[in-house]
Amino acid sequence: MDRTEPRLVPAVEHGVATVVIANPAKRNAMTPAMWRSLPELLEGLAADPAVRVLVLTGAGDTFCAGADISTLREGADTAQELAVAAEEALAAFPRPTLAAVRGFCVGGGSQLAAACDLRFAEEGASFGVTPAKLGIVYPASSTRRLVSLVGPATAKHLLFSGELVGTERALRTGLADEVLPAGGLDKRVEEYVRTLASRSRLTQAAAKEFAAGRTDRDAHWAGEARSSGDTAEGVTAFLERRAPRFTYPAG
Repeated sequence: MDRTEPRLVPAVEHGVATVVIANPAKRNAMTPAMWRSLPELLEGLAADPAVRVLVLTGAGDTFCAGADISTLREGADTAQELAVAAEEALAAFPRPTLAAVRGFCVGGGSQLAAACDLRFAEEGASFGVTPAKLGIVYPASSTRRLVSLVGPATAKHLLFSGELVGTERALRTGLADEVLPAGGLDKRVEEYVRTLASRSRLTQAAAKEFAAGRTDRDAHWAGEARSSGDTAEGVTAFLERRAPRFTYPAG
């Protein structure tokens, strides 16, 4: 059995921040210390201007099997508060986020994946939201996020039953955005995040806010677009048949 200390492992390369959930002895289950560390870790990555995209994944062949159940004896309420704080920090991350899922994505793992903008999964992955197996009330904010992602009926199915669903159903219902054949996940994620890193951060930042319901920010982003120069650069690059050199935000 792998006795590696449970931890989150961050790395930044070529504009892409990767955070690996690592607790191999327990299928990458999240401990209280891991939940606590995620918001601070994300805050540091958000402050790094070199970071254009965030990828969340699990060590080895599992994304995350949820919360470490043994820690719930210390207090389910406390554990849930930590999980919600981590989930909200991930949802609020200002750049595009992608969950790269293989193996189990269950409980707190699904909670984290749902907080990402997109989810790419490898065939054979399993998704589940399992509080009904433990007699836990799933947080209201997490339930609303799940409903907005998969719709009320699928959210109720997942929450009522705690059953796991495979990649075919996950793709059909919105739990997964793409499903890749075995061995194809890493290459597709690498290609996709490279594309995201080359696109306008202005467009992406505005889209994240609008998709989250912040329509009150329309005037703000219109002003940012006028002053940034990204639109002019994008049009010029298109006409000159070259890659654009976006500069938002300046500095």
